[in-house]
Amino acid sequence: MQSGQPQFEQEMVFEAEISSLSVAASPRSAGDDQDHIQALMEVRVPLPPVLVHRPTMRVIDGVHRLRAAQLRGDEKIPVTYFDGSESDAFVLAVESNVAHGLPLSMADRKQAAGRIITTHPQWSDRMIATTTGLSPGIVSEIRRRAGGSNLVEGSRIGQDGRVRPVDIAAGRVLASKLIQENPGLSLRQIAREARISPETARDVRNRLRRGEDPLPKPRVRARPRPEAVVAATPAERARAEPSAVTSDGGAISRSRIAERAAAVDRLKSDPALRFSETGRTLLRLFNFLTLAGAEWQAIVDSVPPHCKGTVTVLAREYAGVWEEIAARMDYEVTA
Repeated sequence: MQSGQPQFEQEMVFEAEISSLSVAASPRSAGDDQDHIQALMEVRVPLPPVLVHRPTMRVIDGVHRLRAAQLRGDEKIPVTYFDGSESDAFVLAVESNVAHGLPLSMADRKQAAGRIITTHPQWSDRMIATTTGLSPGIVSEIRRRAGGSNLVEGSRIGQDGRVRPVDIAAGRVLASKLIQENPGLSLRQIAREARISPETARDVRNRLRRGEDPLPKPRVRARPRPEAVVAATPAERARAEPSAVTSDGGAISRSRIAERAAAVDRLKSDPALRFSETGRTLLRLFNFLTLAGAEWQAIVDSVPPHCKGTVTVLAREYAGVWEEIAARMDYEVTA
């Protein structure tokens, strides 16, 4: 979990009566996914324990595992308990559903971000973005629409647990005032008072010594030329699309690479693979192979000349291993 977020004891596993658990206040607006529940029912290895908010007995993470247990006719289910507040329990529910299992929809993640901004206004946009699986820019926009009342004393807590000002410029101005009034203050004292990093405090002090403004000049970004923003036709995009060369001299387009990565992502969400050691090994192998053409070319270019022969032999041998695996899978599918 991120620094500043609620902690809980994950090692202690208990058994709870299924009838005692509640599934209210889920961040998932679409409700249960029956296909996912069916897939969990077919898993032959023990599933991870369900995470439960002890004060309310509400399921934080594992509703689909709970539904699968109910359909199997189980009366009890393994659980771990979280004893924090309800608002922290909701944060944990969102974070858990973003990190693994059936992912939350974009609408659910945005709605969750709005709720977390209200209950945890001191958290930075980046910290909330990491929790909800959104970009910091989207979180910033959601916060802006919610109004300025969500700011807490002009500062927020970052992912590393440090408190930083919302307005860095205000922190720099305050730091310059502190330095001028008391030149003997240490960088840590200045940083703590102005709620900036020690490195920023050092930069402010060096600027003042050189007679410069404590605020650096904003960088001016060059505007793109008009012709650079003209939408390309599908044919033009296909011609411009980078590709990876295959062993037979063909090419794999970026769209095919994206399709392959998407297929691996779908496998990652399948509990039959995620909840078994051999399944996780297979997913890790696939994850290593979902590189773009430029990344593969960078690997090729980085191999020193005296290693190329060995790498070539190994690459062909391992390609043969994958061919053998594919043949076995094909045989089992068609048998």
